[in-house]
Amino acid sequence: MWIFDGHNDLPMRLREAHGSSVTGLGSARPGLHTDLPRLRAGGVGAQFWSVYVPSGGPEPEAVTHTMEQIDLVYRLLAEYPDVLEAAYTAGDVERIVGAGRIASLIGIEGGHCLARSPGVLRSFARLGVRYVTLTHNHHTAWADSAAAEPVAGGLTAEGLAMVREMQRLGVLVDLSHVATGTMHAALDEVAAPVIFSHSGARAVTGHPRNVPDDVLERMPANGGVVQVPFVAYFVSSAVLDWQRAAEAEWARLGLPPVAQDWPRAPRAGESDPPVARVTDPAAEPAFQPWLAANPRPEATVADVADHVEHVRAVAGIDHVGLGGDFDGTPVVPAGLADVSGYPNLLAELAGRGWPENDLRRLGHGNVLRVLRETEQHAATPLWPSRA
Repeated sequence: MWIFDGHNDLPMRLREAHGSSVTGLGSARPGLHTDLPRLRAGGVGAQFWSVYVPSGGPEPEAVTHTMEQIDLVYRLLAEYPDVLEAAYTAGDVERIVGAGRIASLIGIEGGHCLARSPGVLRSFARLGVRYVTLTHNHHTAWADSAAAEPVAGGLTAEGLAMVREMQRLGVLVDLSHVATGTMHAALDEVAAPVIFSHSGARAVTGHPRNVPDDVLERMPANGGVVQVPFVAYFVSSAVLDWQRAAEAEWARLGLPPVAQDWPRAPRAGESDPPVARVTDPAAEPAFQPWLAANPRPEATVADVADHVEHVRAVAGIDHVGLGGDFDGTPVVPAGLADVSGYPNLLAELAGRGWPENDLRRLGHGNVLRVLRETEQHAATPLWPSRA
């Protein structure tokens, strides 16, 4: 059994907190969810590495920073050639896994990184990008995000054209982070399967980042896959309720924002863009009494399994996968503390009666099929050739 995970933010974490260095991952790296020994322990055979940059800055700068993130991924692969290898196609994935290495693919998290340019999209595709998430936590000019009130009604004509171009090139359309209207508009437009690279089921946990049942019901006709994440407040209603209460108390106290988005261009004397300014809420004296009286509940492996089972119940066994979002979230469920934890989830599901073949579909089979079908649909594929 091996895992094909839909979303890991290690490149962002290396850029923000480690000076974009890719060294030292061959042994345990405290403070990260991901290193090579734990990927092996978790049974990860293929990984979509997210090249995320925040969506609050100017889009042309996001293009530059995404290029730098892509460069970081390729430097990561060059640093560990005995463990990691670039993959662009389903066939590549199968060959690399068969050789005992971890197939590494690239996904862009947020359409702001395209700067409204089909040419930028095509350039990224030539560099090996295999999916683009249509938005992150801000609207683009052409697509609504789940994080704010809709303004475009889903996808504009420009957005529909961008989706068509993605499918023509063989770039997967990723509907995580987008508004429900955007999900439906994309599904109305596409011919090839879509993915949700890291989204849960909204009927189980009512976070707007999760997928509602009326969208899950459309997955069989589309052929797509919903890859369930391990983000505590996406998978646990108790953690989500606590998070909302904590945010309300923080605002009531008049405390400053916890984080400030970058990117921006380097200024004179800076070799790299600055990292986000982050405040640790637990270290804020005014907030400590509330935290002491209201300890955060813990999400569990069983919570994640509940989402997996709901997606299976509504969309079907061929339309569910895993997208942990490791190194992209500070709070993960007990038993899924890092990338070594996938076997704990598989054991939970096996204990609920899941047969081995269904676990294989969940672990890698479904997303591998979607990747292959998207390739077959592509009229003008632009991923790098190994010929």
